[in-house]
Amino acid sequence: MITIVYANPNPQSFNHSILNNITTVLTENGRDYNVIDLYADGFNPVLSESDMEKYMHGTPVDKLTDRYQKMMRTTGSLIFIFPIWWGMMPAIVKGFVDKVFMKGVMYDTTPEGALLPMLNISSCSIITSSQEDSAVLDTFFNSVFIPQVLNPVGINNVKWMNCDHVESSDSTHRKAFVDNILVQTAE
Repeated sequence: MITIVYANPNPQSFNHSILNNITTVLTENGRDYNVIDLYADGFNPVLSESDMEKYMHGTPVDKLTDRYQKMMRTTGSLIFIFPIWWGMMPAIVKGFVDKVFMKGVMYDTTPEGALLPMLNISSCSIITSSQEDSAVLDTFFNSVFIPQVLNPVGINNVKWMNCDHVESSDSTHRKAFVDNILVQTAE
């Protein structure tokens, strides 16, 4: 099963076009997939005090978070699609990590505190769009998000692909980016 975590509230966005293109290719190739559309689902990214209490006791903070956790435990491949705003992911994606990546569900710890992954996701693509040059964002994704957030819970073989200069580029640039993603998705 492939799980797509999508975060953009604008159905006319470039990210939405990417989502539509990917799901079309997956359907054409007979691949099973689920889409977690954080905005359409009404996901609340805020981790409140009562949420934290549930989280600390290993209880899902709400039914939607529980559903997302079940989907993550059964997925073999993961795709994130979101824009880069103010140099990083939208807050709703960070909230997804905060609420869904729960101890006892996504990871456990050794007595010394080292993380033990509980997921076995064989591949992950992070597909983003930004006005910033990809080189500016590389440190966050390749030195923080991938090795410190995704890999420790068992999300493996992660690659980040960013369509930079998305607002100032022409349609040829964006189309080439989408075509490259679709070739990789079809594999």
